[in-house]
Amino acid sequence: MSKIPDDLRYTKEHEYVKQTNDSAVVQVGITDYAQGELGDVVFVELPKAGSSFGRGDVFGTIEAVKAVSELYSPVTGTVTEVNTGLEGDPALVNRDPYGGGWMIKLRVKNPADFDGLLGSAAYKKHVGE
Repeated sequence: MSKIPDDLRYTKEHEYVKQTNDSAVVQVGITDYAQGELGDVVFVELPKAGSSFGRGDVFGTIEAVKAVSELYSPVTGTVTEVNTGLEGDPALVNRDPYGGGWMIKLRVKNPADFDGLLGSAAYKKHVGE
């Protein structure tokens, strides 16, 4: 059974959104369920800080032994930080998806985008848990 923390928001494409100390910036990564489905992550391609994305835009790719998947921006915003630790250790996504395995931090442009995200109960239902 996957870990699905109650304090996060989720997309149907299996990204999560986590609030940071700055209320206008969120941390984005893939869920424990998603990393489990992908298997061993061997490479993560992420954008540069300063890149802007609309909600649902592809912001990168994640490559596992089994497959390559696109990563989708859960909210509209500008990348403020990229997790460079994934360059040398992409398996952090498998070991700690909600901690050290985060991918990007976004300065949210449109707070109303949060209305389209799933809470933990809805995400659990979405993945059948």
